Amino acid sequence: MQIQRIQSLFLLLAVAVMCIFCLTPYAQHVAADGTATSVFMKDTPVLLVVNACIAVLLLLNIFMYNNLRRQMRLTLLSIVLLAGSAVACGFVVSVGMPGSRLIWTGGVLLLLIALVLAVFAYRGMRSDRRKLASYDRLR
Repeated sequence: MQIQRIQSLFLLLAVAVMCIFCLTPYAQHVAADGTATSVFMKDTPVLLVVNACIAVLLLLNIFMYNNLRRQMRLTLLSIVLLAGSAVACGFVVSVGMPGSRLIWTGGVLLLLIALVLAVFAYRGMRSDRRKLASYDRLR
């Protein structure tokens, strides 16, 4: 039995937000002479690859609706990877680029929005699993 679910929309929005995050600056570096430059994901290729993999994982997760348990596990993995990516971005800016600061209204906020959307998708999947279990009990 397949239930039409809102979590597919949440996952799709999370993919879109992750793609936008990979294209927007997430930090600003101030040089010794006072010039400020934006730091993009292309400047840190490891983070770019990790965030692109998270976006692909979220996209593939949309099509796993036939196996709800696997979809829930992959969503949980995506949530952990998103949280790790947020910590890694903060670590790269604070340790790897002295004199830099995060742009909270830009890239970091997008990363947090993707994390929240993935959590909402997981909650929707958990709700569907409960519904399916209750239907199985009625049979």
